[in-house]
Amino acid sequence: MKKLTPFLISCVLLFGATACQNPSRTSADAPDTTKQVTEIPSPETTEAALKDAQSEVRRDQLNADIRAREQRNNQFNDGSAINRAARDIESEVRSKLEANIPNGHLTVAASENGTVTVSGTVTNKDQLAKIDRLSKEIKGVTKVVNKATVAQAKS
Repeated sequence: MKKLTPFLISCVLLFGATACQNPSRTSADAPDTTKQVTEIPSPETTEAALKDAQSEVRRDQLNADIRAREQRNNQFNDGSAINRAARDIESEVRSKLEANIPNGHLTVAASENGTVTVSGTVTNKDQLAKIDRLSKEIKGVTKVVNKATVAQAKS
């Protein structure tokens, strides 16, 4: 038992460290980092992401994910917006943006203090303006750093 306990603790710490390295992305081809991105996605990629995000099944999945994380927060954090896990905030913001900006290619990173950084590309200024408002609808988000840009689709 003495040898098993340190091994299990090491596994949990290793898993936790590797799980926290990747920012949440709204599509498979969204940027890997939250640094400013101006690369324009191809029309085929945008169309595929749009179809996926607009399907009723995907919307139900996104809403269920947000609801589950909110329920966990209510259960274990007494519903507080303070001290929320960064990965929960990150996931909820990503889901919210994916559902409401279907053809955006966005990457979301959150910090423990509630600051959310969003980068990537959207197709118009209206979508760009939605990012701040939608992100702040998530409990625990205190500040939004919007590094996303408007990119015209490749022709």
